[in-house]
Amino acid sequence: MSDNGTDLTVGYICSVLAILLYGSNFVPLKKYDTGDGMFLQWVLCAAIWLVALVVNLILHCPKFWPFAMLGGCIWATGNIAVVPIIKTIGLGLGILIWGSFNALTGWASSRFGWFGLDAEEVSKPLLNYIGAGLSVVSAFIFLFIKSEIPNNTCSVDNTPLMTEHVINESQDPCSWVDKLSTVHYRIVGCSLAVISGVLYGSTFVPIIYIKDHSKRNDSMYAGASQYDLDYVFAHFSGIFLTSTVYFLAYCIAMKNSPKLYPEAVLPGFLSGVLWAIATCCWFIANHSLSAVVSFPIITAGPGLIAAMWGVFMFKEIQGLQNYLLMILAFCIILTGALCTAFSKI
Repeated sequence: MSDNGTDLTVGYICSVLAILLYGSNFVPLKKYDTGDGMFLQWVLCAAIWLVALVVNLILHCPKFWPFAMLGGCIWATGNIAVVPIIKTIGLGLGILIWGSFNALTGWASSRFGWFGLDAEEVSKPLLNYIGAGLSVVSAFIFLFIKSEIPNNTCSVDNTPLMTEHVINESQDPCSWVDKLSTVHYRIVGCSLAVISGVLYGSTFVPIIYIKDHSKRNDSMYAGASQYDLDYVFAHFSGIFLTSTVYFLAYCIAMKNSPKLYPEAVLPGFLSGVLWAIATCCWFIANHSLSAVVSFPIITAGPGLIAAMWGVFMFKEIQGLQNYLLMILAFCIILTGALCTAFSKI
């Protein structure tokens, strides 16, 4: 793909696909009990790794860079905290905090050259700043959209969908989260959400670092591929390895009596496949557009897609006020995405 116009078109198409899949990937799990989320996360990550294996074979097994696994480890570590976040501060505030820090960390690290990266230049910096800002503002809208979910969160059919990475919300009376005081609920939940958001936003840093340093003859990464998808197998291997380590630690903590949910295996596997395809699209978007453009676009949209599932399919979001807020969020997301997109042209 040498033509710049073709690159941009492919990048924007992949961004749209990533948004649609990220906003929909937990739909298969809607009607299944997933317990505390640890077992499901391992199933989901196994599916992610298998997709990476297929992609790796299609690409004729490009060189494996172990450092790229670090990005997968970072993502899996951030994902571990999602269930406690939702239990402590709720869905809306959780999305607001981790979504905002995800967008800002990913955008700023590329734009300003954090973590040893080369700073990304865009032809229209002001539009890029506006687009990044609007992507964060749009996250605030979801704080005010109320889901019509009964208080009985243990009900299998009532798992909210307005989230990117939520694996489970069912309440376990023995959970350490439920033993926290009201004040600690807020402190722990907000702190974990900030940490998860920063980790999510840093997941591509190792890959971008390798690409940037591949242009330097004195670097150990000299000559490394500039095509982001060549690193997907290493990245997803890091996800699966880290998830396996956490799951084994969980089994030890549970004295070899982990909570397993067989009925959630197939839906969890499908969810993992959808997430993996979405992330592959994001890899391609990063290559075609650069992370400084793709991050504000892709991190802003999935919440809206999940909200639309809640409105039209599962009737979780009702009422004129909520509908108007969704329209406002859509307009802000669209404006921010267009500003970011045009900043590259």
